[in-house]
Order: sequence, then C-alpha cells, then structure tokens
Amino acid sequence: MSNTPMAASPLTRAVLEIDEYVSGLGWDQPARLFALVDTARLRAQEPALAAQLGLEDEQESSGLTPIEQEEIPAGKPLDEFLGTIAWPDAVAGCALTVERLMLPPSAEAQVPEGLSDKKLAQWVAKHPDRQEVRMTVAVLRDGTRDSALRLREKDSPTEVLTGGALVPGLAEALSATFED
Repeated sequence: MSNTPMAASPLTRAVLEIDEYVSGLGWDQPARLFALVDTARLRAQEPALAAQLGLEDEQESSGLTPIEQEEIPAGKPLDEFLGTIAWPDAVAGCALTVERLMLPPSAEAQVPEGLSDKKLAQWVAKHPDRQEVRMTVAVLRDGTRDSALRLREKDSPTEVLTGGALVPGLAEALSATFED
C-alpha cells in the first residue's frame, strides 16, 4: 500500500505490496504464501481483524488485502505442498513469493540433456549467467493472474517487472489450489 501505484488493478497492487513487504525482509528467504481477501468484505465481516491490519480507515472500496499464511514446510517440495491447499470461500485469491535461480534464454541451448532435477539445479547454480530472482505470483478465483519479478542484481522498486504471464507454471499451480 505504501509505494504501490494507485492506477494499477487491485491484483497488481496486491502483488506489488507483497513484493515490497518481502523485499524488506532481504534475500535468501523461504517461500511465503498469502491469502488474498476482498478488503471491503474483510472490513464488514471481520472488523477486529481489519482494525488489527490497519484497514479500518482506508477509503478504497475495491482492493485486496494479502494475509500471510503459516510457514511453508522446508522439506516438502513446493508442488506437493500446493497440492494440499484448500481455500475457504472468503479467500478471493492467493499469492506466493519464491526465490529461484534463472538463466537467460540465450543459455537454454547449453543445458545438457538427461539431467535429473537435482543435477539440473546444480548445473544452473554454477552457470556464469545465472540470475537470482524473487517471483511473486498471484491468482484470483476467476483466473486473473499477475506477477512481479525482482532480480537480486537490480534490487530496486523501479526495476520490478510485472505482468500476468511472467511465471505461467507457478500461476497454474496456484490456480489449481482453487479447484474442487
């Protein structure tokens, strides 16, 4: 809410708010999961919680409030963990932040074939062109998506990339948490 652009959609503002919050914690953080709830509905149905979150005086009527969930288990693969989630009806969407190593598209041709996931991760970690990136991906029940990407080497709010199709695989996995 502090530095997010007011012209952006409620989902984009929520993604940027989460990115700003997590960036304040520094790098090398665990993945973090957030429920996204309709701010007006939260104020009406849970006034004490809204007051605790500092939302009682907010003028905006169409917004999303991110609520951080319990810590993601460290030893469990992220895809397995996401497969265990079921959201209550009051949750309009969800978001996840995760840090990963990425390679530029120019390095894709260099990837050795037949590597296990573990060996591939080791190969990427040693590649000279690797980039550390923090991804914040959010989805709504209706399928709307948005993402923010922040490179560690360009760790500035003005260098955050946003867009709905930046991390499609993670967006699909989050969308699946709303399926019956």
